[in-house]
Amino acid sequence: MTPRSTGFTRTPADPGYRPSARAWFAFLLGCCFFGYAFLQRVAPSVMTDELMRAFSVGGAALGSLSAFYFYAYAGMQLPVGLLIDRYGPRRLMAGAMALCTIGSVVFAISDSLALASLGRALIGGAVAFGYVGAMTIAAHWFPATRFSLLVGILQAVGMAGAVAGQAPLRLVVDVAGWRETLMMVGALAAVLATALFLVLRDRPDKRKVGGGVMAGIGHVLRRRDTWANAVAGLSLSAPMLAFSGLWAVPWLTQVHGYSKAEAAATASLVFIGWGAMAPVYGWLTDRIGRRKPLLYLGFTIAASGLSGLVYLPTLTPTMISTLTLMVGLGGCSMVLNFALVRETNRPGDAGAALGFVNMCVVAAGAIFQPLLGYLLDLRWEGAMIDGARLYSEDGYRLAFSALIAMLAAGFVATLIMRETRCRQLVED
Repeated sequence: MTPRSTGFTRTPADPGYRPSARAWFAFLLGCCFFGYAFLQRVAPSVMTDELMRAFSVGGAALGSLSAFYFYAYAGMQLPVGLLIDRYGPRRLMAGAMALCTIGSVVFAISDSLALASLGRALIGGAVAFGYVGAMTIAAHWFPATRFSLLVGILQAVGMAGAVAGQAPLRLVVDVAGWRETLMMVGALAAVLATALFLVLRDRPDKRKVGGGVMAGIGHVLRRRDTWANAVAGLSLSAPMLAFSGLWAVPWLTQVHGYSKAEAAATASLVFIGWGAMAPVYGWLTDRIGRRKPLLYLGFTIAASGLSGLVYLPTLTPTMISTLTLMVGLGGCSMVLNFALVRETNRPGDAGAALGFVNMCVVAAGAIFQPLLGYLLDLRWEGAMIDGARLYSEDGYRLAFSALIAMLAAGFVATLIMRETRCRQLVED
């Protein structure tokens, strides 16, 4: 086969294919995009008091403000998958990062809840291209046998971004202020936009997928496995996105007496658990040739950790840290849902299938961040400090129980999905 002038010598389907340095650099940039998305995703969790004071809101309204990221992100996932199937990731991902810069500036300068919500939505809609875009790079430029491992690595980098958005970002907020911090985060998006445009290439053969943009979505949505993986992925992500992503810091400070820095560091253990275990799940599933047993294990670990945090009567700092880490170690088994949905849909519909599952995964934040805030407001007894609401231990117990119920629903969904044994079950 004649090599093309794209920085690659062969396509992944060719015998003896080895990804080039440029392929790895492109995938690394995709991972950085996803890591940046997670930093933006969790940033409000370390500035809850500042945001409540700035906009004079309670828990439900703060949850809704943060969740505008998820509304836009989740709503964009199907279009993102279909557009990337059609046009490739290069211009879409670079343009999305440029839009994220604008959204960050809007959020940083906002003087009203409505304007802040618009900025948050622009950020969410822009970074929506990251996960599916990076998985598309992995699918186009690397052998299929590496896909699960690469998705695990992608999750690990994403969790590194989430960790950066916890205690380290809180330190920046303490020094510079929340508005200035968000301006700096926006500038980082501009740097990534430039690098993505210069490095990425769309696919080895430079072809576009035939048919209209909506081609294949009907096939994806008619498959039972698509819906089962979507529910399972949503349930495993909900504790990470709603608990650690927003409400763990105020829970630790208000109920357990942690400082904000200590609470942010402890909440980040969920992301550390995700980052550490995601590549392990990707490697181990290919090693044993099965997907579902590891999902069962993940649900068990995550539910055990969260139940301990919610229901154990006495918790020491060591116990809190251990149980919080367990939530991440179990939840990151969600990476297997992407491998399973890819293997139970046609390869030509991979972007749509991955986008739909990712839409449902991120919908966990859109649903549960405000839902937990609403449940907290139901049990609010009127206590406030410096303009921010104080919630009781009983209120947090009620709110976090909703996450445990969702994990139970996801476990049931896993029972009904097919085991692929790490093989593509559906062909074009």
